[in-house]
Amino acid sequence: MTKSTQRPLVGSSGKMRALSPILRPTLHDEVVERLRALIVEGDLLPEHRIPELDICKRLGISRTPLREALKVLAAEGLVTLTPHRGASVTKLDAQSVDYMFEVLESLEALAGELACSRMPQEAIEEVRGWHDEMIRCYERRDRIQYFQLNQRIHEAIVRECGNPILLSIYEGLGTRVRYVRYMVNLSPKSWDQAVREHEEILAALEARNARRLARILKLHLQHKREYVQNVPLKVDKAPTRDRAA
Repeated sequence: MTKSTQRPLVGSSGKMRALSPILRPTLHDEVVERLRALIVEGDLLPEHRIPELDICKRLGISRTPLREALKVLAAEGLVTLTPHRGASVTKLDAQSVDYMFEVLESLEALAGELACSRMPQEAIEEVRGWHDEMIRCYERRDRIQYFQLNQRIHEAIVRECGNPILLSIYEGLGTRVRYVRYMVNLSPKSWDQAVREHEEILAALEARNARRLARILKLHLQHKREYVQNVPLKVDKAPTRDRAA
C-alpha cells in the first residue's frame, strides 16, 4: 500500500495549520448579488415574473444556480415563489413598508446617536468623501451611482455605531428597505429634499452632535415614509439608466 503524499491538516500538535481565506466569491453569491441588484435598482418590477431563461442566457449559467439564488431572495422577501408559475418580484405592500420604516427610523436614529461618540475620525472622513461624490452624482442625475453611495453612507453609520445587535437587526431589513428607498428617489422633489437632508446629516456627524444627528436621521426617514404613503408603490415603467431626472 502506498502512502499518501498529501500533508494532513492536523499536525502532531493536534492543531489545524493556518488556512488563508478564499477571497473569490462563489458562483452562488455572484448570482444572488446580480439578481438582487436588478430588483433593488428597478430593472425588475413588483409583481412581474422573473425571466429565468433570459437571465440564465445573459449570465451564462444553468437554471440550478439561478433557482438557488431565487430561494435566497425569497427568504429576504424580494421574490415570491409560486408552484408551477415560477418566480416573481414581490409586490410592495404599503402597510408592511410602513411598519419597516417605523422600525428603521428608530434604528438609524439610535445608530447615529451612538456613532457620534464611537465612530473613528477616519471613518467620518471616508463618509465625507462618499458624500461629496454622491452630490456630484446628484448634479449629473446619475441615479444608480447616487443610490449606491447613499446606501454606503447610511450603512457606515450603523456599522460604526458599535452595537452588533442593532447592526444585526438592521441588516435583516436592509435589502427590502434599499428597494423602497430607491423607488422614493425616483421623485425629483423627494430627491432634492433628500440631498439637503444629507448635507445636514454629514454636518451633524462631523460635529459629533448626537442629538442633532439622531433627529435628522429620523426626520429623513419619516419624509421617505410620507412619500411612500402618498404615491403608488407599483410603477408602470422601470427606471431608466440614463442621466435624466
